[in-house]
Amino acid sequence: MPRMAMNIADLFEHAVDAVPDRDALRVGDRTLTFADLEDESNRVAHYLASQGVKAGDHVGILAKNSIDHVSAMLGLYKLRAVPINVNYRYVERELDYIIDNSDMVGLITERCYSELVAKCAPKHDALKFVLMSEDGTDPASAEGDATAFGGVSWADAVAPQSTARDFAERSADDVYIVYTGGTTGFPKGVMWRHEDWWRVLGGGIDFMTGEIQDEMDQSRKATEGDPLVTLPISPIMHGGAQAGLLMHLFGGHFTILVPNFNAKEIWEIVDRDKVQVLFMTGDAMARPLIEEFEKGGYDGSSLAAVASSAAIFSKPIKERWMKAFPAAFFTDSVGASETGFQGTGLQDASALSSDGPVISPGVGTVVLDDDNEIIDMSRVGEIGRLARSGNVPLGYYGDEEKSRQTFIDLGGVRFSVPGDFARIEPDNKITLLGRGSNCINTGGEKVFPEEVENALKGHPDVFDALVIGTPDERFGSRVTAVIQPREGVQPEIEAVQNYLREHLSGYKIPRSVVLVEEIPRHVTGKANYPEAKRIATSALDIVQ
Repeated sequence: MPRMAMNIADLFEHAVDAVPDRDALRVGDRTLTFADLEDESNRVAHYLASQGVKAGDHVGILAKNSIDHVSAMLGLYKLRAVPINVNYRYVERELDYIIDNSDMVGLITERCYSELVAKCAPKHDALKFVLMSEDGTDPASAEGDATAFGGVSWADAVAPQSTARDFAERSADDVYIVYTGGTTGFPKGVMWRHEDWWRVLGGGIDFMTGEIQDEMDQSRKATEGDPLVTLPISPIMHGGAQAGLLMHLFGGHFTILVPNFNAKEIWEIVDRDKVQVLFMTGDAMARPLIEEFEKGGYDGSSLAAVASSAAIFSKPIKERWMKAFPAAFFTDSVGASETGFQGTGLQDASALSSDGPVISPGVGTVVLDDDNEIIDMSRVGEIGRLARSGNVPLGYYGDEEKSRQTFIDLGGVRFSVPGDFARIEPDNKITLLGRGSNCINTGGEKVFPEEVENALKGHPDVFDALVIGTPDERFGSRVTAVIQPREGVQPEIEAVQNYLREHLSGYKIPRSVVLVEEIPRHVTGKANYPEAKRIATSALDIVQ
């Protein structure tokens, strides 16, 4: 009889026991069955245990999407240890920060990051080991030399280990940590109990129906029908992509990962493997994908569902996708590292919104007014902060003050309130307007950047855009747009402003516009607002 712990490792093992010979994971030309992935993650766990890793210890993973990355995550969960997701775009200062902030005892990385790790690892006495995965980098090159910091190769360390599943009993209270994407500064480590994370991100509550799931439901259903072929495109060092990967492993589905985003490669995989479900991060992925598809030469008929989350999937881009795939379902999902899933919206081509994602609230999701009172859903048009009760995080790792600000008690009920604003719509729906910390107060009026960005992306000369506030003597803040034009086009600023007047109130129109070659975004596709603001203030010669 399997253990019933509602623990990430246990949920994966239930699927292994249910469908051991089914394909679980493919990266490049390497495919592992569930039994293969179980063996590999057990080997990792045994090696880590030999290095003294124990329950509750934090081990970083600095790697692109790979089978070794997934095995490392699962191996750490099996030991009741905590994987720390590390952005592989980090520079020395940022890697030093997360090693210290998370109290890492070890680091799992790829050979291509050896030079960076060699600079950082010797500075951190608590970092006891570095495990080096192969990624095709030449071991003889300076960038691939791990000896400077005592790095051990994956082949030497992991391959000889036992494949036995002989680990201690786990708990629903084991801790899962995900570091935020950092759209507005240094990332913070959001701490979840395993059960709470599973309920709101791993399928423990049915996202569409709100039905509470039993621990064995996902693995049981895996034996009752054919698996889905799923392709989450984002890096799994991002929390949303981790959730998509793990949820589908729990359900016995087949997941394909890519180390790097390449639109042509994505469509080749879709056609070769008959991908049914595609997960992506807003326009940053959706636009180049649909433009590549529109060139011709691809089938894509296997796609049954296209899901976007964590960034704007704008109306003009949705319309192109829906025209290309009229039989597919399209969903916008809303959530945050601090809340998990907050709601989803099945998109209707005849009623797309240009304001932001329109969703049906998930279990426990409410809208709060300025006095932290729950706004009745009958009060259509009112704007407030999105909040969630029920299965919510424990707090931010090592930051009690920030935890008190975000996780609040209202009448004996604990809510997570990370600062996203939403507007109540008819039919018990809400429109996500954006993060309050990015809200621009111009002359007393509130402007949510995402709404202006959505409108900008409808202009034929605009490829991508971010909107930020810059200092203004008269209004306090000025709405400023950073625009990446389409290739070979130089949009006229006045023409863009006139276009926006057909879609937005006058106070929302950007008074300043800066053109750039490429919009600053994180590797996940999320907006990098601090960098956009730096670019704008520099270009406009504004003193901060």
